[in-house]
Amino acid sequence: MNALKNKVQLIGRLGFDPELKTVGSDKKLARFSLATSESYKDKSGQWQNETYWHNITAWGQLASVISKVASKGDEMAVEGKIVNKSYQDKQGITRYSTEIIINEFMMMGNKKKPSAEIKRASDL
Repeated sequence: MNALKNKVQLIGRLGFDPELKTVGSDKKLARFSLATSESYKDKSGQWQNETYWHNITAWGQLASVISKVASKGDEMAVEGKIVNKSYQDKQGITRYSTEIIINEFMMMGNKKKPSAEIKRASDL
């Protein structure tokens, strides 16, 4: 191992359409949730399904592209880093959040387009 890195890769389905916003005068930001699932056998031998929800954020050109090609229910692979944040709410209580800031994505399946037409974001 050359270096320890903060890197995460997920494959899941979008929980809602990406929300595209402009920050400042020209910076683009897209946010959406991604659901991943895993199955396992419990102590009694019964199969259990567990779904995890991840808050995803994309910036710049990546955000613009995602807002055009992705929608709720689409399957997507993402790569990025985990970021933990804290903030004070209106009552002065410290709240914590975790999000994945992505630098790359790939559509795995899309209701709008057949898989053969979908390209990696880095190819756009």
